[in-house]
Amino acid sequence: MNILVTLNSNYIKPLKVMLKSLFLNNQGEVFSIYLMHSSIRDDELKDMDNFVKKNGSELIEVKVNDEYFADAPTLLHYTKEMYYRLLAFKFLPQDMDRILYLDPDILVINPIRTLYETDISQYLYAAAFHDVITFKGINKIRLNPYRIEAYYNSGVLLMNLELQRLLIDENEIYRFVERNRSKLILPDQDILNALYSTKIKPLDEKLYNYDVRYYSYYKLKTNRVCDMDFVIRNTVILHFCGKKKPWKKGYKGKFYSLYKHYEKQALG
Repeated sequence: MNILVTLNSNYIKPLKVMLKSLFLNNQGEVFSIYLMHSSIRDDELKDMDNFVKKNGSELIEVKVNDEYFADAPTLLHYTKEMYYRLLAFKFLPQDMDRILYLDPDILVINPIRTLYETDISQYLYAAAFHDVITFKGINKIRLNPYRIEAYYNSGVLLMNLELQRLLIDENEIYRFVERNRSKLILPDQDILNALYSTKIKPLDEKLYNYDVRYYSYYKLKTNRVCDMDFVIRNTVILHFCGKKKPWKKGYKGKFYSLYKHYEKQALG
């Protein structure tokens, strides 16, 4: 299975934790980890390569010219590397048909093959939208006149690379950023939804992009079906969304202990 990550040096440790959870909960699978970046040092890449090899998979570096998205807006913890996933099809092998993009602030706690093999032949992406917050109405207004049916989270994206090569226009992305610079709150996510939301296949967020901030909400909404037992046995991807991250001091959250467990496995 092909896995895509895009980041800079600040997210190497969280990346190791995410990958360790992926490896541990997908025993017998072999992954090709495509690391897309523009500034990670050679010694950091060598260390990451050793880490991935020790876990029975391979790391492929994809170096992106620093000029790409050089003028695109960055906000707080959102770096220019987040834009790379939008043009990943340009830099990845041209004979590759699909890849699964994962943010580094994720834990993979169950097998991902079912997700990876999802039929997306008619879609650019498969992704989940978080129904917890009333994103839909707000973003319809904010990103008007673009058609927003659901506001998808860009942290987990199953990509149909073949269709992307045919339908995604790089210059359209640049024009969108230039015209809407002042409107962009989550820049890459805004681009994804404004330009491509009608070509995204929806995934169940409780299984494939579970926002750890809303455990009580999920439980209430499902009449207590989505409790801790359900999550541990069924949820594939836990996503530590938002500014507060479990690798930073002072973090508090329902799944903090679980994150520290995988952190110990990855970093010692």
